Amino acid sequence: MAVQEAQEQVNPASEKSEQAYEASPVVRDEHAEGGLARLLEQQTAKLPSDVFLWSALGSMGLSLYLEISGRHDASRFVGMWAPTLLTMGLYNKLIKLVGSR
Repeated sequence: MAVQEAQEQVNPASEKSEQAYEASPVVRDEHAEGGLARLLEQQTAKLPSDVFLWSALGSMGLSLYLEISGRHDASRFVGMWAPTLLTMGLYNKLIKLVGSR
């Protein structure tokens, strides 16, 4: 009886979410990516996503060190690298999962 109750609680649409969907084709030529963007995506997709995460954490650590040592301007400059590196890592992950069109 517990098995039947568990089966009733499962979302019937959940099986559809396990299906793989193909990317929709680019309909208009002006929406297609250029060769440079495709080349950059292919090269950065070779990097593990951890590179961007560790680089961002390293920039935060270096920023903290510079702040403690009294170099405030350099600390803020290096501290601003972290969000950029994390955004680049997110973009890299999306390209790996979804792919370029």
